[in-house]
Amino acid sequence: MRYAGPLYRALNPIYAREPMSGRGAALYGGRFNAKGAPALYTSLGAMTALREANQVGALQPTTLVSYEADIERVFDARDVRALSAEGMDHAALADDTWRDQMKAAGEARTQAFSRELSARGFDGLLVRSFAAGAGAQDLNLVLWRWGPSLPCRLQLIDDEGRLAEV
Repeated sequence: MRYAGPLYRALNPIYAREPMSGRGAALYGGRFNAKGAPALYTSLGAMTALREANQVGALQPTTLVSYEADIERVFDARDVRALSAEGMDHAALADDTWRDQMKAAGEARTQAFSRELSARGFDGLLVRSFAAGAGAQDLNLVLWRWGPSLPCRLQLIDDEGRLAEV
């Protein structure tokens, strides 16, 4: 599928000046990217992005950014048949043991799934949020490739230069 529209990301202020880097995800790995592989975890809604960034304890300092996106090759994990054809299902995507899998085997099942999709030319994965309080309508778009032009165009919305270096 193709996704064109706004995206949101809630960043730890440490990474606020690098909203396009994917460095944090590469350093630690995430549910849908292995350590060393950059990824941008974005959301289709601002509240979903805030839930994603603050999953443990009380709300911590957070920088919310928005993007305008036009991503041509997105795997839609809401499509049960397409997901099944990849040997995945909703329960596997939602499995909270992905960190344990990553530590034990070097790569979680969801990370291997994402690596395979990326190798086949998908730029990202549209998947529901698994953050506490999220519902089926709360969606994330995890990007493995992004840049200033098609087929995976992502443009930060910062018309006033608020994130520019001082």
